[in-house]
Amino acid sequence: MRAPLVAITMGDAAGVGPEVIMKALAHVEVQAMCRALVIGGAERLRAAGKIVGSTLEVRSVREEEIEAAVFDVNHVNCVDMGLIPAELVWGKLSAVAGEAAYRYVEVAARLALTGRVAAICTGPLNKEALQAAGHKFPGHTELLAHLTGTPEVSMMLTTPKLRVLHVTTHIGLLDAIEKIEPGLVERTIARGQEALARIGIAQPRIAVCGINPHAGENGLFGRGEEETKLVPAIAACRARGWNVEGPLPADTVFYRAQRGDFDLVIAMYHDQGHGPVKVLGLESGVNITVGLPVIRTSVDHGTAFDIAGTGVADERSMVEAIRAAVELAPRA
Repeated sequence: MRAPLVAITMGDAAGVGPEVIMKALAHVEVQAMCRALVIGGAERLRAAGKIVGSTLEVRSVREEEIEAAVFDVNHVNCVDMGLIPAELVWGKLSAVAGEAAYRYVEVAARLALTGRVAAICTGPLNKEALQAAGHKFPGHTELLAHLTGTPEVSMMLTTPKLRVLHVTTHIGLLDAIEKIEPGLVERTIARGQEALARIGIAQPRIAVCGINPHAGENGLFGRGEEETKLVPAIAACRARGWNVEGPLPADTVFYRAQRGDFDLVIAMYHDQGHGPVKVLGLESGVNITVGLPVIRTSVDHGTAFDIAGTGVADERSMVEAIRAAVELAPRA
């Protein structure tokens, strides 16, 4: 059985994406677990390779010939889009880089939808650069939902000890609380149940965070959101035979999950879920979009413009994101 073909988008070319890709693909175990195909700019990867001291050679591959590409431990194969000027400054916001980052994801999504690649692993893009290029998406999650025609998806963040799935993500807190309703919560839990089954956890233990402090403390805090928005969804999931517990106080549930009590935590809004994940494992965290018709994983960090072009960016999150893409990818 051949290793799965994974499309790795280069992300924002002014950020650390090219560097962490070149560093990650230098790991022998990464080369062994997949056939990595970078969607981006060959010259930018070569420049990043020089910065990080890589001995890998970058080889341009035409999109129509990716199935015939030769993969070996000495080369990085790149579908070269030719969108990045040589003079693009590292660490500086650029609409040109934002447009290119969008185009890389567009190509990767097309390749995945047509089954030509088994999974997508995305390098970090910059939301300001993306919007400066005219693409009004708050991030990869919403962009890929649009490109694949998927009406609703969820963001899962993982570390070696914690998995968190979000009911809402890139919206304000007041908007998030308004948006949360039993149907959305139940669908989010269902996506989590399916995602964990895909990696071999048939009966995952799922914890659902409350919205208010202490999960409302039996109505003492909030305006009854737990009872009206969460309890019906949890009851419906239990009726389906799933092991779902909650609503639970968010100030203790993440500790319980990382010590092994739960396989997955359902967070209600962005910072409720992101904070614990980034404290416990920013360097090795992975972002997975759940609910797409394709497999998509990503690094759990941004473009890091402050260190871009210096060669010091940590590649561990990219290594783990590639590993997660391989684990989730369908087997040919």
